[in-house]
Amino acid sequence: MSLSLCLMSLLLIPFAAAGLALLQQGLGRSRSAAQAMLGSLCALATAAIVFVLLGSAWMGLAGGAAHVLHLGGRTVNWLGAEPLFAAGIRGSLTAGPGRALVLAFGMFAVGLCGLIPINAGSDRWRLAAVCAATALLAAILFPLMAHWVWGGGWLAQLGPLFGPLSGLPGFTDMGGAAVIQVTGGLCALSVAWIVGPRQGKYTEGSAAAIPGHNIVQVLFGCMLALIGWIGLEAAAAMLFYSAGLGQIALTVINAVLAGSAGCLAAVLTTRLRYRKPDASLSANGWIAGLVAGSAGGGRLAPVEVILIALVAGTLVTFLVELLELRLLIDDPGGAISVHLGAGLWGVLAYGLFAPATAPRAELLLSQLIGVATLVGLMFPVIHISHRLLNRVIPFRVDADGDWQGMDIRELGAGAYPEFVLHADEFTPR
Repeated sequence: MSLSLCLMSLLLIPFAAAGLALLQQGLGRSRSAAQAMLGSLCALATAAIVFVLLGSAWMGLAGGAAHVLHLGGRTVNWLGAEPLFAAGIRGSLTAGPGRALVLAFGMFAVGLCGLIPINAGSDRWRLAAVCAATALLAAILFPLMAHWVWGGGWLAQLGPLFGPLSGLPGFTDMGGAAVIQVTGGLCALSVAWIVGPRQGKYTEGSAAAIPGHNIVQVLFGCMLALIGWIGLEAAAAMLFYSAGLGQIALTVINAVLAGSAGCLAAVLTTRLRYRKPDASLSANGWIAGLVAGSAGGGRLAPVEVILIALVAGTLVTFLVELLELRLLIDDPGGAISVHLGAGLWGVLAYGLFAPATAPRAELLLSQLIGVATLVGLMFPVIHISHRLLNRVIPFRVDADGDWQGMDIRELGAGAYPEFVLHADEFTPR
């Protein structure tokens, strides 16, 4: 029963990818819609191939072969050591489907992670650079964090590393809030910094509003994302935390509540601040609720998940404004606020609300160590590697391509050929 349920959950995850792809192309300009969707498809394809051939070996399995370091009398499990190219995967099925299920989950998870920065680089991130950055993510960056948390790495075994706190629980990420969402959000922040703002976004220190071209597709994408999130959280809970049927049922309930509370929080916040609800921010609130709630999955009570998602939905509306107006970071889809901001909140919130399997201070400390690892270690690695990659394959399209749109510049045809006029094409540059 559990194996069948796990497989069914895995088959739902592509709905999350479809939902995120619709969000990012709908929140961008119409002249870049086809390139955004093709970029999403290419990112998923690149991630799947590279992860199966290379990244899955570094992600490894809990209790499997691993590279270790011996520091100060302590053993640090830092990288998986499974065979490259998924060698022996067919032979391993005789011992059970565990390795194949983890491989399938990782393939989908890294694809979702690779979609997130496309949102932040919308309207100016070149297709070749999208594929190259996704390959880097799938080969090295994602497997590294995934091993530390899900593959038996050092974050999952914090206690033995801290002598005075030998009972410290391992860092917990039930549904990918840290491994998938925050890692993807850090990639999004790096890409947004490297490619810079869109032309016309900032003039004389003020930000111009560039609304998304299809909010209907954005809102439909939210509904698809919910289906995929249920599968994502359920599969991760079963594969890495041995969740039972009852906990999976609670995971489904909590996912629905998280998205609902995040959306309603954003609707109410924008209604109070702007006198009318903002549809795009409300969609971001929906995804932010799902992101924040995924850290705890079925281990948290429904009322706790609602509270966490309410904070996430409210927080994301302020983070979008902070990044856009104060920090001058152009993030058309709000990916940094949604996946990085809400993801970090969800990871910390798990330490605040998780069942007391250890003293509350120790639970919170283990989650803080995970946050510090993401921000203080993973982000520098991500940004430096992106900077180096940008020297080989320039991330940003040239000035003419930025103005004409990514569809014409990169694909030679627009997504909506029957609508060929754009008001700002006739505005002097």
